[in-house]
Amino acid sequence: MKDYFVDSDTYARDIVHAELGGMTVNEALARDFEAGDIWRAIVAHNPEMPQRYR
Repeated sequence: MKDYFVDSDTYARDIVHAELGGMTVNEALARDFEAGDIWRAIVAHNPEMPQRYR
């Protein structure tokens, strides 16, 4: 996340993802979601993300 988002800490804390059931990245991590599942949700939430980050 730090390679793509200017402020990845704020993104992980504040951005709610429908793809994560209405949770933030931090909430999903706290609930033991798999890292790969979280990353796929981030990519789905940010379709403009360049291919190299997918």
